[in-house]
Amino acid sequence: MHFTVCYHHSDFVIINKPAGISVHKDEQAVGLTEQIATQLGVEQVWLVHRLDKVTSGLLILALNKETAAYFYNLFINHKIQKTYWALSNQKPKKKQGRVVGDMQKSRNGAWKLCHTKENPAVTLFQSYSLEPNLRHFVLQPKTGKTHQLRVAMKSLGSPILGDDLYSGEKSDRVYLHAYQLAFEYQQQFFVISADPETGDLWQKIVSVNI
Repeated sequence: MHFTVCYHHSDFVIINKPAGISVHKDEQAVGLTEQIATQLGVEQVWLVHRLDKVTSGLLILALNKETAAYFYNLFINHKIQKTYWALSNQKPKKKQGRVVGDMQKSRNGAWKLCHTKENPAVTLFQSYSLEPNLRHFVLQPKTGKTHQLRVAMKSLGSPILGDDLYSGEKSDRVYLHAYQLAFEYQQQFFVISADPETGDLWQKIVSVNI
């Protein structure tokens, strides 16, 4: 598989990960990092953050250990601004705001949002109507919890289209995409964005000004 490289720096690359590709080796004979290294013609790349297998979008891979440590710290300290896109066929309880709450393991590998706020997941969101029974969500996670955005969307009453783990309606893919990353590296500020490469329903967004 050939991956789209959205930005190539001497110390890191940013790819547009397709939906359905795991960042870890799981059942694949050759893992993502090995595939990227082969594509770039380098010995090794370092994974500095994760995207769920079902989620497409921007993924940073470091090209040396020092850069990997730098980006790892940026993510741990929430110094990278992340913007995601999602689609749902369900109207949310409110059109914009924050979803805040602790997350707890549920059944079948799923998570759930709790009323407590001891170590909460925090997500900012805005939503826009694209057409009847189709809404576009712009999500900005302020924390990095497992399945955070998928759980937040379900808690709003708007599970992501295609996300059957969280009661989303069946579709050709899970409509969650890491659209933009903004961060500082070596005193330079980067804002990288990439449109989804698969999923027919994303085309409905084009006419909406966000």
